[in-house]
Amino acid sequence: MSNPESIESQPRNESSESFQDLLSQFEQSKSRKPEEAGKGREGTVIAVTVDSVLVDIGFKTEGILPLTAFQNAKETVKAGDKLLVSIKGRDPEGYYELSLGKIERPTDWASLKKAFEEKTTIVGTVTGLVKGGLSVDVGVRAFMPASRSGVRDAAEMAKLVEQEIRCRITKLDEAEEDLVVDRRVIAEEEERAGKERRYSEVEVGAIVRGTVRSLTDYGAFVDIGGVDALLHVSDISRGRVSKPADVLSVGQEIEVKILKIDAEKRRISVGMKQLEPDPWDSVATKYHAGERARGTVTRVMDFGAFVELEPGIEGLIHVSEMSWAKKVRTPSDIVKPGETVDAVILGVSAGERRISLGLKQTLGDPWADVATKFAVGSAVEGPVTSLTKFGAFVQLSEGIEGMIHVSDMSAEKRINHPQEMLKVGQSVKAQVLEVDPEKRRLKLGMKQLLPTSIEEYIAERQEGSVVSGRVMEISGEQARIELGEGIHARCRIAAAGPVEGKTVAESKADLTSLSSMLKAHWKGGAGAVASRREAVRAGQIRSFRITKLDASAKKIELELA
Repeated sequence: MSNPESIESQPRNESSESFQDLLSQFEQSKSRKPEEAGKGREGTVIAVTVDSVLVDIGFKTEGILPLTAFQNAKETVKAGDKLLVSIKGRDPEGYYELSLGKIERPTDWASLKKAFEEKTTIVGTVTGLVKGGLSVDVGVRAFMPASRSGVRDAAEMAKLVEQEIRCRITKLDEAEEDLVVDRRVIAEEEERAGKERRYSEVEVGAIVRGTVRSLTDYGAFVDIGGVDALLHVSDISRGRVSKPADVLSVGQEIEVKILKIDAEKRRISVGMKQLEPDPWDSVATKYHAGERARGTVTRVMDFGAFVELEPGIEGLIHVSEMSWAKKVRTPSDIVKPGETVDAVILGVSAGERRISLGLKQTLGDPWADVATKFAVGSAVEGPVTSLTKFGAFVQLSEGIEGMIHVSDMSAEKRINHPQEMLKVGQSVKAQVLEVDPEKRRLKLGMKQLLPTSIEEYIAERQEGSVVSGRVMEISGEQARIELGEGIHARCRIAAAGPVEGKTVAESKADLTSLSSMLKAHWKGGAGAVASRREAVRAGQIRSFRITKLDASAKKIELELA
């Protein structure tokens, strides 16, 4: 390693200096005792530059002090000021490196012992590298372990040789002349003091500059002047940021705003987006209910999807607003992150920072013309989409479903559950019974399209036709006649002669044989039917003539044949 005070390192910018002057200066510096380098001497400030202070210390070449020495001490300096400085060595340009302060190098064991007991800071000069650390001259030879040097590797340790350092004695044995010093503890104390001072200086709301020191998935740590502050990923930009590394890099200088200071936990939170205008301030004037908007799907949740309309502004499409045609169980079946979608603005709440969006509204409301498209009484057809305990839902068109109640499925028999007649996917025909566009409800019936037994009976016969039937009951001059299962008619019997007024209850044995008796008659068994002259009685099978057929009222009138 070259000697920093070698002739080759002397400044060459003073052309008036002769070689003899330089040699003389070198010899004078070599002749000084080692301990003189650490003693304080008075100097006069001759100039202050952007980053350093030039000091006249009585030598041919000036000394130089870093300007940060005054900033850390909260002092100001100007040309003409008198300073007490110590000489640390020479820099590559030949200037004397100075340190500010009145720290004296101990010159005897008594002063070293006092410094050890009081844990005060002393000054020493690193004289060389030794096994496991450095040799330091503090008036006597001391050892500084590599781990307590305050540097990370051997290359940085080598740079300390011939440098003046501040340190603290951690072990002193005068008898063995064993002295151990620690430089790292001083640096750590100064760092803590600097952080304490910085914590007291920063205020919430202040805008400061900092340097990105490291990046994580959840944010970035920013050095804002000796202390680290956390810039959370959500505070980087008004727009959505997935990873801090997408917009920041280590070493980048940024401007941030102090958001929160936790003095106890020594935590500072900062933000970048807070320096940008808040887009929600103009939401009320830019977005209105009923208008269309286009955006990018940023997140898909179980309850819906978030859509970024502009950086910092997101709206929510609820799962119920995604489709007219079907009940969407999973929003991801309809939209995907990164997809661009058109939506209708359903509501805007700038105060709550919420915008409600609808996807299905962009396709138009299929219920708008349902009353004319599916008029009451019209016949419709469609597939069964689902079954419930009370009925079945049938899709009539895109977004339109009608419900068939279980009681409207069959006129012939009682249905306990829709699955007794229908299954999902089956195509069915039904009649529109009721339409309510406001409640989005459409009621259908299947049995209304199927002809009943009496309708078929009336359709197959004409007035004047002779038919067979059984007398069910007699009331005055009227009798109720059963012409078939579920088919009843009225017959006037006033002119029929004597009547035996048995009730239905009194003729139970005869009633059970109606089907077989009619069957026998229809096959030609005339003997099974009572004569016209025979008195009319309940349970009797007789011939009747149809006098009137009323299909609309579903009524049949008879007379004895």
